[in-house]
Amino acid sequence: MLNPVLNPILQFGTSRFLQAHADLFISEALESGTALGTVTIVQNTDNPQSARRIDAFRQPGGFPVRIRGWQDGAAVDQERRVVSVTQALQTNRDWPRIRAEVASGVQVILSNTGDAGYALSPEDHAGLLDGDVAPQSFPAKLLVLLHGRFLCGAAPISIFPCELVANNGTVLRELVLQLARAWKLASAFVAWLAEGCVWVNSLVDRIVSEPLDPIGAVAEPYALWAIEAQPGMLLPCRHPQLVVTDSLELYERRKLFLLNLGHTFLAEQWLAAGGPDDLTVLQAMADPSMREPLESVWAEEVLPLFAALGEAQASCDYLQQVRDRFNNPFLAHRLADIAQNHGQKKQRRFGPLLALAEQLGLGLPQRRLRAAMEGVAA
Repeated sequence: MLNPVLNPILQFGTSRFLQAHADLFISEALESGTALGTVTIVQNTDNPQSARRIDAFRQPGGFPVRIRGWQDGAAVDQERRVVSVTQALQTNRDWPRIRAEVASGVQVILSNTGDAGYALSPEDHAGLLDGDVAPQSFPAKLLVLLHGRFLCGAAPISIFPCELVANNGTVLRELVLQLARAWKLASAFVAWLAEGCVWVNSLVDRIVSEPLDPIGAVAEPYALWAIEAQPGMLLPCRHPQLVVTDSLELYERRKLFLLNLGHTFLAEQWLAAGGPDDLTVLQAMADPSMREPLESVWAEEVLPLFAALGEAQASCDYLQQVRDRFNNPFLAHRLADIAQNHGQKKQRRFGPLLALAEQLGLGLPQRRLRAAMEGVAA
């Protein structure tokens, strides 16, 4: 049975990552009295597996997140119960209800819609603004929901995208504004979207290696939610691993060029070699034929860039954390999972580093990364 209480936080996406990151943060903040409130989770897909997941979210008692790894030199293996999610809805079945909740009780929207989450759909059109049928794309869904909120006279809202897209809040804002103008919506609404709502750039960082059945996840102890400070921003919670910063770019660059690039470079080697389906990051790091090329990339093609930016010590410290996380003996983080949408990930993780190195005029050879971008053996 659905909880009739209007939750102040609406979350698009039911991924294992959000379960072990934002949902866990909010759950722990509820215990300390530092959360805005509880969460309504929204599932975008509609299939038997999705329906089973939604049914599980609706059960009382929350769901488990198992934290496994090393922290402060000691092994950690503990289960935490996430109780922040108290409602679960599905866009195709519950769209009128989702629209009603955004028009009234919701104060914050979170999202993590996957690698294709910002793609627009040619099937979406302005005729969906007043109907009970959900648009196909996430930006169009958001536009319809915010338009309904505006018409009801509700206050602007804080929107926290968690997709791994640089300047994710700014990018999502521009997509929604693009749609609003294409649909010829009122200038007052467009101004409300652009200047009233707070579109927050943020960075999420936690390795969540396995789902639990039917819901829940296995994750490492390390976690970071770095949020760019903005006037008028309403946070979903306060938490020791949530950082509000004026310098989000520093966090983004370290994660993208060291952790994310490291994962994708290992996946590139695994794909090129036709490695076993169940090979994990831990096993790859124990294999000199995979680890040594990665260490060469970090040392010769990445760290010199950080040094040129005056970030040598911080990047070396973060890289040591990355090595510890990659060598976590408790997580079965499969390269097959990391290699999903591999071409897009290479463009996002290798391309900006190569472009920045050229911009700075460093003259780095970057042989391995350039070869990986071109899909040839280094």
